[in-house]
Amino acid sequence: MDTAKSTQLFSRAKQLMPGGVNSPVRACRSVGCDPVFIEEANGATVVDADGNRYLDFVCSWGPMILGHSHPDVVAAIQQAATLGTSYGAPTSAELILAEMVVEAVPGIDCVRFVSSGTEATMSAVRLARGFTGRNVVVKFDGCYHGHADSFLVKAGSGLMTLSIPGSPGVPDDIVKNTISIGYNDLATMEKTLTDPALNIACVIVEPVAGNMGCVIPAPGFLERLRELTAQRGIVLIFDEVISGFRLSLGGAQSYFGVTPDITCLGKIIGGGLPVGAYGGRADIMAMIAPDGPVYQAGTLSGNPLAMQAGIATIRRLFEPGFYDGLSEAATGCAEALREVARRAGIAVRINQIGSMMTMFFTDQPVTDFTSAMTADTERYGEYFRLMRSAGIYLAPSQFELLFLSAAHRPEDVQKLVEMTEWSFKKMAK
Repeated sequence: MDTAKSTQLFSRAKQLMPGGVNSPVRACRSVGCDPVFIEEANGATVVDADGNRYLDFVCSWGPMILGHSHPDVVAAIQQAATLGTSYGAPTSAELILAEMVVEAVPGIDCVRFVSSGTEATMSAVRLARGFTGRNVVVKFDGCYHGHADSFLVKAGSGLMTLSIPGSPGVPDDIVKNTISIGYNDLATMEKTLTDPALNIACVIVEPVAGNMGCVIPAPGFLERLRELTAQRGIVLIFDEVISGFRLSLGGAQSYFGVTPDITCLGKIIGGGLPVGAYGGRADIMAMIAPDGPVYQAGTLSGNPLAMQAGIATIRRLFEPGFYDGLSEAATGCAEALREVARRAGIAVRINQIGSMMTMFFTDQPVTDFTSAMTADTERYGEYFRLMRSAGIYLAPSQFELLFLSAAHRPEDVQKLVEMTEWSFKKMAK
């Protein structure tokens, strides 16, 4: 494919923005190429600045569950924009979307909208500390909860992809209150959460990890986490910024039947526009200003465009059978990709749940951060470049997800499988 315009744009971008991008993984450094600049998207396809069309399996990192430029969402945004793009005041649309979220998500009695997933998670932790009067946050290796200082300890895909162990600029005094333990490590979790010397305010976890690639909770992991936190008055926070409204209508907590105290949301609830939310038990949420002493504010929170886009999106997700169809398509896709790899003699492990999956280039099961790190990132980079040249748009990192949307047709999934087979044949030579 001719990508001359994207190359020129990236050259200009590097003079204007750090690394030429506004989010690190987009720079494509770990996959050994420069990014293409996307100019248009519709349904299951995106189009770059040179006019090249790609089948898109990134879906804007998850939120485009209906596909790009869905007519209902576009119409909702257009209508909202004619009435004004931001008020900094309450709107009726906030109430409609809040009612949808409360109805769908088991762990949410009351919700506060914000403008990003990072804002949601950092606000949730502050709330948990205010509610408990404790300081320590427990997280899990490889789980990414945004770029707030206290989360950049053994975090997820961005740091892993760029081989950054943490981040300069994060004071030791903040990091000392964060403990990171192994995902799916029941023994360490039990030992940590029952240690009487630790002043644990909350545990935050991606119930299905999506930032070290797709890593699924082991049987009993979430259930035991819920038991231990409840026994000790520790606030359990599910970061469902990716899995919320993606894995099921009620997110991972509905899928697994485990209800947290606080839930963080993002991605889908804004229909692709910048948005986030955190919500939970009524008694905990009552601590937030102006009702309580825990302060959090946002000028653009509840932005009318994002609220209307979210309403239009989630309304479709309530339709019977919506998630069944997505999950069946993704399961069939994962099985076909495994068979292609077997025939080609390429060592991969494919983790898939619902419409989320990751192909790890390793011969080991991937169940945690350590096993995810066995993946061959150079091998993935080769696969990425071949697939992009064949018109398949994948995440430019081994440690990210492949998403299906309702806009992907069976023939789109079949092309993904066929182009993977073509790529594997070239890689095996």
